[in-house]
Amino acid sequence: MLVQPCPEHRRREALLHLAAVHDPALQAGLQHALTTASANAWRGLWVAMEAEHIRAAAWVQPLANHTAQLWLPRHNDAAVPSLLSALQGWVHRQPITLCHVALPAPWATWEDVLVNGGMRAMATLEHRVWACQPPVAPQASLGLRPFTTLPLAEQHALLARVGEASLDCPALRDALPVKTLLAGFQAQAASAHPPHWYWLEHQEKPVGVLLLATLSSHWSLQLMGLLPDWRGRGLGRAIVRHAQTLAAQSGAHYLSLTVDAQNTPARRVYDQAGFESLGRERLLGWY
Repeated sequence: MLVQPCPEHRRREALLHLAAVHDPALQAGLQHALTTASANAWRGLWVAMEAEHIRAAAWVQPLANHTAQLWLPRHNDAAVPSLLSALQGWVHRQPITLCHVALPAPWATWEDVLVNGGMRAMATLEHRVWACQPPVAPQASLGLRPFTTLPLAEQHALLARVGEASLDCPALRDALPVKTLLAGFQAQAASAHPPHWYWLEHQEKPVGVLLLATLSSHWSLQLMGLLPDWRGRGLGRAIVRHAQTLAAQSGAHYLSLTVDAQNTPARRVYDQAGFESLGRERLLGWY
């Protein structure tokens, strides 16, 4: 079996071998990725071939800030280990800090293959949503200040301190520098700031951050967190109330978030705030 970058004249055929083409839940995301891909992005499309027949294909889609996403083959068969091994070697020769994939449940079989292919399990992600209702008044003593009023170096320093000993995706935080995480949030939702990106003030001191993405009727909580010294004081509930109030007052229908399933304190806060689970994914990566 020959594993190689996909010849240009067989690109369309190779793409039909991606799992996302055949999964309605992934088709819109793949279509967006394909329509925005640069010519350079196709260097990450690889195929496993027997004679002239394409057995399997996988695509490492480059993203901003030296990150990438792996689009899996349609079938998990004998061709996949060789394909993943070749792609892992290729990724490590590129200026890619992290190449990730999120597996929906049930993920055990794919996770075993990917781990054998050099990927590391990073987190189990739980997706949650809150249907906006008349807001509960947030805690007045917790002030919201525009995040962009901080110089960039102070933004990075604050995010780094919020990430210290955090239970929310520690492997992801270890894999990516703070400036890459921040740039990734900016790329996901450029409209989220300055109106709805905040640093949090309590007792005249900075205590944390709240970053919200605004997508018309659907808002998402990109990041919330407290400095280590301010955890365990009930301020997490106050931050969530602020997020709910802002979303509801804007006319949004839903506020969504993703949390590390191992982050029990955060999950408890979201339970109390009325967020319902939409399901889980398993996050893995080459880094």
